[in-house]
Amino acid sequence: MFHSWLDGWDERQAQRGEERKQTAVFALDADRAFPGPRETIGIEEFGALAGKALADPAFFEAAAESSEGFKRIDEWLKFPSDISTDVEQNNVVWAKIKDSGRFDHAVVIFHHWNANTWNSRVADYFSRRGITVVEIALPYHFQRSRPGSLHADYMLSANLGRTIQSVRQAVLDGRKLIRWLKREGYRDISVLGISLGSWVAAIVAAHDLAVSKASLFLTAGSLADMVWTGRATRAIRDSLEPEVHLDGLRRAWAPLNLENYSHRLARPDLALHVVLAKRDKVVLPELSANFMQKLKEAGAKPDILELNCGHYSLALPPYILRAGLSLKRGLLG
Repeated sequence: MFHSWLDGWDERQAQRGEERKQTAVFALDADRAFPGPRETIGIEEFGALAGKALADPAFFEAAAESSEGFKRIDEWLKFPSDISTDVEQNNVVWAKIKDSGRFDHAVVIFHHWNANTWNSRVADYFSRRGITVVEIALPYHFQRSRPGSLHADYMLSANLGRTIQSVRQAVLDGRKLIRWLKREGYRDISVLGISLGSWVAAIVAAHDLAVSKASLFLTAGSLADMVWTGRATRAIRDSLEPEVHLDGLRRAWAPLNLENYSHRLARPDLALHVVLAKRDKVVLPELSANFMQKLKEAGAKPDILELNCGHYSLALPPYILRAGLSLKRGLLG
């Protein structure tokens, strides 16, 4: 009875989120994902470019590292993104800092898709325990939102190139923030990613040796499969399905598939902590299980907590309390 109510509660949350989403126009937009002059291409050529990007160790590296442009005013930090888009507001990165008064440890939080509130309780809790918390706004969220948009439709959409550009921008923004934290004197750096933010956090951790701990909430490996099967992305699938099959989408979004970075995430100096929901309809449990298996095959030993709740009901007690205690062990342990 309780779990039937819980499933219904999750479905109502999904319906509320769906009200703002509309079926969008499918587009490859390869120039956004893979900058450079080229003629119009099709999905097969797009997939080939994605394969080259996956094999390129510099794809998630900044073209030129810069320490300029950082401005801090009280709890706010802003700095220019290393990727310039056609939405001016999106080209300035905003982060909210909760100081701990110590420089031993900082955690960077990458929020979920369409977040509209900051994680103040998490920030307060860990800052009181000696960990400085920095919440970074993902592209097209918070102060970076596209004027007139009802949700962050440019972050994740049926525009394949823009989605790659947005995730890549989020990764480069996160890595730039981490370099700033290291210059400020922070010794240990952790990342926490929630749902779509977990894809960003994991790619950051896979490519940035400064990260010593990564906590991934509601995560999986293949972003293509998540979008294709997830409850929160039906409008995107409706736009994709007439134009591309799932196999083609997997090839097109290969640089965003965390399974492709399993060996990087299995490095011995990176501690992995994962929280999953057994009743998740947004990130299906089988997708999460596949990713966990890939990590283990690569030699990683993730600390995994599985809770018998859904994607949205993770925010309800007692699940959020158990997840919080697990996160505490993951970050402070």
